[in-house]
Amino acid sequence: MTQKLPENIQKDLEKACILHQRATSDYEKCVEFNKLMSGLLARLEDEGHYRYADRVMTILLDCTQKRGAVAKKPLFQGSG
Repeated sequence: MTQKLPENIQKDLEKACILHQRATSDYEKCVEFNKLMSGLLARLEDEGHYRYADRVMTILLDCTQKRGAVAKKPLFQGSG
């Protein structure tokens, strides 16, 4: 049985999805997205949501945080 994510984490994940849509073409939003996801990763691990933490880690590894870079693929696909 999968543990339900706390509401505050769910809200931050929703915020990350919206932020990512803007971050693909805005470097400052990309930095904000990366910081939010890093914080989420730590919180997910601390609360024992390792499956979700693995997904967030994969997203962070695939993220290109460079000025002028464009996201190469959609990061939020499927339900995991």
